[in-house]
Amino acid sequence: MRFGDELRAKGKMVAADRLRPDSDASRVRLKAGQRQVMDGPFAETKEALGGFYLIESDTKEEAVEWAKKIPLGEGGFVDVRPVWEM
Repeated sequence: MRFGDELRAKGKMVAADRLRPDSDASRVRLKAGQRQVMDGPFAETKEALGGFYLIESDTKEEAVEWAKKIPLGEGGFVDVRPVWEM
């Protein structure tokens, strides 16, 4: 909670949420020109996205500095990824 509170206080938070497990998910993919819908869990998935923070940052380096503050368990990781501007 403290991390989210700090992001909001600095005006950087756009959105954040926990995600339900992949057993509750559906995946839409294109294979052989056809769209397929598969319900989870997905056996080929070794790692799953547990949640996200969408923040405003001026640089990737700033976003990485924020990511370094996210509490993690041993072996946990955070991806820092820009979004496509539409």
